[in-house]
Amino acid sequence: MNLFDFTIPTYTVVSLGGVTVGLSLLGWEIVQWWPGRKQAIKFKHLVRLVPFLLTWAYGMLLVLSAGGLLGAGADWSMWGTSEIGDAVLKYGFGSPTPDVTRTSYLVLTPGGHAVVAIATMLLVAVWVKRRGFNFMILRAILSGISLGLASGIAGLVGYVLSPVVSTLGDLVVGLL
Repeated sequence: MNLFDFTIPTYTVVSLGGVTVGLSLLGWEIVQWWPGRKQAIKFKHLVRLVPFLLTWAYGMLLVLSAGGLLGAGADWSMWGTSEIGDAVLKYGFGSPTPDVTRTSYLVLTPGGHAVVAIATMLLVAVWVKRRGFNFMILRAILSGISLGLASGIAGLVGYVLSPVVSTLGDLVVGLL
């Protein structure tokens, strides 16, 4: 038995509870950001959403990673949000919680994984520079992870994001 020969379990199924948690975290951030009906379309207020949206997209890319430690962390986070959401829906409202994973599962190419690795380093640099824990980043990553594999409108961004990032990464690192 080789000590370094082990497999990390993956959870590629998101339930209605996980999507509920992801949308709740997204809603939390929008409510915190909301400047008012007239101010919401002004550029200076829209720019304040950019860090959340970039980190949200990063969470979706994490869950689309094929494996490794970051992919395992995303899978475990998706499992955790699904379990918490399922418990809330089952015991709080008596609702069933079906699987809502989309049927076509896209994974990132090696170039796409390079983009995720670069984005991870940038995110670590932001955390180190701020010298403090920012819960907005945690909410955005968990929301992105929870919604990245969902079917319907909730998971559309993850479905569109995967080929774009994979192609960009392949072009940058010379795989295309």
